[in-house]
Amino acid sequence: MSGLLERPVYSLFGIPINAYSMADTLAVVRRTIHEKGRLLIGVVNAAKAVNMRRDAALSDAMSACDIVLADGIAVVWGLRLLGGRLPGRIPGIDLMDAMLRDGRSEGYRVYLFGAAEEVSRTVEERITEQHPGVVIAGRRNGYYKPDEESEIVAHIRDARADILFVAMSPPKKEIFLAQWREELGVAVCHGVGGAFDVMAGKTKRAPALWQRLGMEWLYRVVQEPRRMWRRYLVTNTLFGWMLLSEMTHRVFARRA
Repeated sequence: MSGLLERPVYSLFGIPINAYSMADTLAVVRRTIHEKGRLLIGVVNAAKAVNMRRDAALSDAMSACDIVLADGIAVVWGLRLLGGRLPGRIPGIDLMDAMLRDGRSEGYRVYLFGAAEEVSRTVEERITEQHPGVVIAGRRNGYYKPDEESEIVAHIRDARADILFVAMSPPKKEIFLAQWREELGVAVCHGVGGAFDVMAGKTKRAPALWQRLGMEWLYRVVQEPRRMWRRYLVTNTLFGWMLLSEMTHRVFARRA
């Protein structure tokens, strides 16, 4: 995509990570919408980096993104150990909120896709209340059959949205966006995972201190231990091994 800012791009396990700040990202979003371009935003945390190694469909879908941002603090710290310098992490939910704040004055048209029907309806109400000026161009819950996708895509296209937020778990949202990005007719597409559940009050986000310390993942485990402990224990451990392997490889490569 043209119109991207000239910033370093670092490689983490072969994943290109853009060294964008929040301000950089918002500037690209505004430019894309004003110029009626196309921008697919991807975000990466430790779990996704690990899963991309073993899920070719997820890896291929992420390669279709125009920019990839560090959603997790582990990615920021990992790149730092490998010699990269990112301005900081940009959680997908924070980027969504920042885009909505921009939309108050810009008059962005937003489409909400994903989550349960009740959550989707609540998110629409919250955005309307909290972000006057943002237009909800349409919404659709995230429960559907595969043969309904083309109909959903047509509905999104007909809504003439500037921004599409997709609130689904990986790799479903990444694969959907990579497959349909051209047919959607939306300037900016951003997969926001569980952000709708947080905005609707269904789940709680970690307090600011936990976020600054990079312990947001642990807060999620405390909230949902049965569902989350295995995911984070396994993926965080594998991420550490992958990082150690990458560091070792680079040391030997320099000595060769």
